Amino acid sequence: MNLNLRIKSFLTYILIAVTTIVSAQVFEGNITDQSKNKLEGAYIVDTKNGEHAHSDLNGDFILKNISVGDTLQVSYLGHETFNFVVEDLAKKVKITLNESYISIDEIVITPGIRAINVFSDIDIFTNPVNTSQDILRKVPGLFIGQHAGGGKAEQIFLRGFDIDHGTDIRLTVDGMPVNMASHAHGQGYADLHFVIPETIEKLEFGKGPYYANQGNFTTAGYVSFNTKEKLDNNLLKVDYGQFNTKRLLGMINFLNSDNHSAYIATEFNTTDGPFESSQNFYRTNLLAKYKGNLNNGDRISFLASYFDSRWDASGQIPQREIDNGNITRFGTIDDTEGGNTGRTNLRLNHIKNINKTSFLRSNIYYSKYDFELFSNFTFFLNDPVNGDQIKQKESRNMYGISSEYNKSFGFGEHDGLFQFGVELRNDLSKDNELSNTLNRRETLSRVKYGQINETNLSAYASAELNFHKLTINPALRVDQFTFNYNDFLNPLYKTQAVTKSIFSPKFNFIYNQSNDFQLFLKLGKGFHSNDSRVIVEQTTKEILPSAYGSDLGFIYKPFKNMIVNAAYWYLYLQQEFVYVGDAGIVEPSGETRRQGFDLGLRFEPIKRLIFNLDATYTLARAIGEEAGSDLIPLAPDYTMVGGLNYSFGSGFNTGFNVRYLDNRPANEDNSIVALGYTVFDFNLGYRLKNIETTLSIQNITNTEWNETQFATESRLKDEAEPVEEIHFTR
Repeated sequence: MNLNLRIKSFLTYILIAVTTIVSAQVFEGNITDQSKNKLEGAYIVDTKNGEHAHSDLNGDFILKNISVGDTLQVSYLGHETFNFVVEDLAKKVKITLNESYISIDEIVITPGIRAINVFSDIDIFTNPVNTSQDILRKVPGLFIGQHAGGGKAEQIFLRGFDIDHGTDIRLTVDGMPVNMASHAHGQGYADLHFVIPETIEKLEFGKGPYYANQGNFTTAGYVSFNTKEKLDNNLLKVDYGQFNTKRLLGMINFLNSDNHSAYIATEFNTTDGPFESSQNFYRTNLLAKYKGNLNNGDRISFLASYFDSRWDASGQIPQREIDNGNITRFGTIDDTEGGNTGRTNLRLNHIKNINKTSFLRSNIYYSKYDFELFSNFTFFLNDPVNGDQIKQKESRNMYGISSEYNKSFGFGEHDGLFQFGVELRNDLSKDNELSNTLNRRETLSRVKYGQINETNLSAYASAELNFHKLTINPALRVDQFTFNYNDFLNPLYKTQAVTKSIFSPKFNFIYNQSNDFQLFLKLGKGFHSNDSRVIVEQTTKEILPSAYGSDLGFIYKPFKNMIVNAAYWYLYLQQEFVYVGDAGIVEPSGETRRQGFDLGLRFEPIKRLIFNLDATYTLARAIGEEAGSDLIPLAPDYTMVGGLNYSFGSGFNTGFNVRYLDNRPANEDNSIVALGYTVFDFNLGYRLKNIETTLSIQNITNTEWNETQFATESRLKDEAEPVEEIHFTR
């Protein structure tokens, strides 16, 4: 009897073991939202064994080692967390997530190198983007400054860099580059004003040179914007403000079905500005976008956009003229500054599904870009009769194509992702000009005038190897540049050409102890290219200066309603560039090192009330210079952005935000200081069904602050000697 019981027990154990082995297998599913949009990047985790996955671009996911009865938790920002009990392993489940107000309680720290993007995602949901300036301010730790009448690209500050208009940060929109290589006004010039803020659906960013698919200008970091594939509702928006400021926005659905969608968005802006000399500013934007799902499972999207902007500017003013009472803070020395710019974009994206584990994403684009800017930084320093006004002008055609192969794979009990990409970009800048002018009418002399043809061919390979809690991401990128310049001021026809290549390895480690804690170490090499005109004239040996960086930090949810990010980072730059616009040259400023600490916090003390804080500290120094004379001009050492945003269930929403920038050295020995500032903004809104009204008050404390500042040597018409001091815009 006992023997029979033992045999039965043994057979029972065998049966249970076999059943477990058979039942613990691959489980598949698909995730969409209520509008049947396929959700890419949703996080799926087995609450029993910790197995996890992300949905792909089709909303599909595959989980291994899943058993009948396991509970899967599905989360996606801005949607209710969904719990699902597995009942049938052979049946592919379809999950629909309901939209909801974002709650930090439901946020999961997902494994992956870009998990920190959750901070900007929270900000966009709780405090939407309403202006072109707001777009970049959604990147934690990034500051901007506007000058030259609102039509010129913003000046950017990040991680101890005065990036000027884009030299050390890579910006893209729907895969199209924003930065202009060898631009008439400055290397990497990045004008985002062709983007309609309300069309932005997603913002992705990364600090440092750690990302294989990000190339030229990715030293301090990158920001990638993606516009909406479809509209949930039509939108008509009218804004009115001080100084004859008006804005009209329209967004209209033309097609909105399960497999096809198309919409058009248009924007018109005009303002006189707060200055004594009117800005006469206007901007027109037009965007059309189509997305289609093909019968074979492939996806295509087509985008066309048009942008045009014109303005007058009061320009920079010297502090001495304010101090002696000759002009007010909103006065001017030369009010004939200003300019016009325009951009036309065509872009086609195709996603080819190869099989369940691989796909090919391809992108082709064309941009027509026109730019003309009149400036006067030094007044009568160089020409005491006519003044020092300059014109910078170019007409550019930019072509590009890229393709990226993605392959998910398994090795043993683990899984991974392999990516291989190739990119080709060509910039043809015709009539690239720097001239001395008078009153925006007369060209006195040409300083630079020619045609630039610059080509960048690149390839990269990246792998993400997931060992349960540890993810290892080795990657390598290679770029080849061909620089051509034809100098029209040279009486003899000659095309000067230089070719140069650079290898950029990356190595990242991400450790997810749980859904509430991630530790990361990021290592990488990046670069920014020099101006083609400088390269071919052989005035610099550093054609593609390297940047070497490292980040050590964590993302942590110490409480269910709080998420914290902190990182210590270091960045060495082989050579920095300082563009001297009135001379038409790029001056090398030598080697530099920066190190600092980033802190980010999002806290929801009560439901729908979210507190945000982003603080940065940076120590930036030039290498090889004497102590005390090794400061990097205009490099921010301390910045802080914070706010409280509350959404009432009754339809009301309100926000109170502050941004702080510390005093900065304006020159190498800090004998001239760019003063810091603290600015408070407030907004209040009410939504009733499809109608929303918003009140926005900027600078509610009426702080006198200088948004952009420079240490400049200038001379006024009645001055015998030049003076070097702070010049600023308001």
